[in-house]
Amino acid sequence: MPFMIQSRTSPKPISPADRMRALPQQFFAQLVNKAETLRQEGYDVINLGQGNPDQATPENIVSALQSAATDSRYHKYIPFSGLQSMKTAVAAWYQSRYGVTIDPARHVAILIGSKIGLQELSLALLNPGDRAMVPDPGYPDYWSGIRLAGADMVSLPLEADLNFLPDLSHWDPKAKLAFFNYPNNPTGRLASGEFFDEVINLAIRDGITLAHDLAYGDITFDGKQAVSLLSRPGGIEAGIEFTTVSKSYNMAGWRLGFAVGNPEIIRYLEILQDHLHCSQFGAVQQAGIEALTGPQDSVKALVNRYQSRRDAFINEAKKFGWQIPPSEGSIFMWCPVPTKETAVEFAERVLAQEKVVLAPGSGFGRVGEGYVRISLTASTSQLIDAAQRIGRLL
Repeated sequence: MPFMIQSRTSPKPISPADRMRALPQQFFAQLVNKAETLRQEGYDVINLGQGNPDQATPENIVSALQSAATDSRYHKYIPFSGLQSMKTAVAAWYQSRYGVTIDPARHVAILIGSKIGLQELSLALLNPGDRAMVPDPGYPDYWSGIRLAGADMVSLPLEADLNFLPDLSHWDPKAKLAFFNYPNNPTGRLASGEFFDEVINLAIRDGITLAHDLAYGDITFDGKQAVSLLSRPGGIEAGIEFTTVSKSYNMAGWRLGFAVGNPEIIRYLEILQDHLHCSQFGAVQQAGIEALTGPQDSVKALVNRYQSRRDAFINEAKKFGWQIPPSEGSIFMWCPVPTKETAVEFAERVLAQEKVVLAPGSGFGRVGEGYVRISLTASTSQLIDAAQRIGRLL
């Protein structure tokens, strides 16, 4: 007879560590849950709240994974710092895209998605009580890493009258780290080389590390081009840049990214990853090599698709009096709330009455109030349908 332990008292509650309580609320998970609940209830839901690519990964990349998955070398532990061939591919990609020459052995860290790297950077550089500057509005996972490190955040407002560039009058010379992101999520704006030069000079003057999130670098519209931090004078000394294959190649679920820049910071990231991870599966890295070095026609086609979707939504919304400035890049549009409601009130009413999921701008920071973010990762017909549904409320 099995031994049974009988408890005479109620179990003691398990208390999380303080760092768990400090974490911001997981904004995107809530959006996904709301949409899924409505779908299960039988509603036709259009989810424009999440930037989840809706196209398939190009066949040549999938074939590279399939072939590499049969290679027994990748069935074992590979170097925790990743494949040297992957780092070489990243260096070749930077040379091709931005004319930047880097040493793959010193300047590149392979990541299990750039989201992890953005958080690991704070853990590697920040102590409790240190300060890090973040864009407001901005990607919430910047906050997560800072909170896990026990550090404090300083907001750099992104206002419309500055074309959503950080208001550098709020620059904190005593901060240790500064995040920024162009093409920008959530505002869809680009930054000029002159802006990068100004921020690099401030960072070098004050001894602050720059972290540039270039996740949407390939996705720019109307013939405009994104700027790499590393392509500007002093950029590679001032910080590091995070990129991912998720958006350019429809590989969000593959979890593969890279950080490139200052070799000392790269070394700290790799030391931390030695303790946390065993690197991404080697076959996925081989697929990443194919993505970066293989044909790029799919990227051009993807950009054209997103631009067409952007234009379709804007034109349809205009019929109902909703004027939306066109996004310059990324897979998002930053849309002013067309009523006197708050962003949350408007998004909740649209969801409840028309079953369209929007991301309230206030979820990206205090300065995001007054806007909703709309994703272009739905089909053109769905975007037009969503604009018509919202138009019924206007």
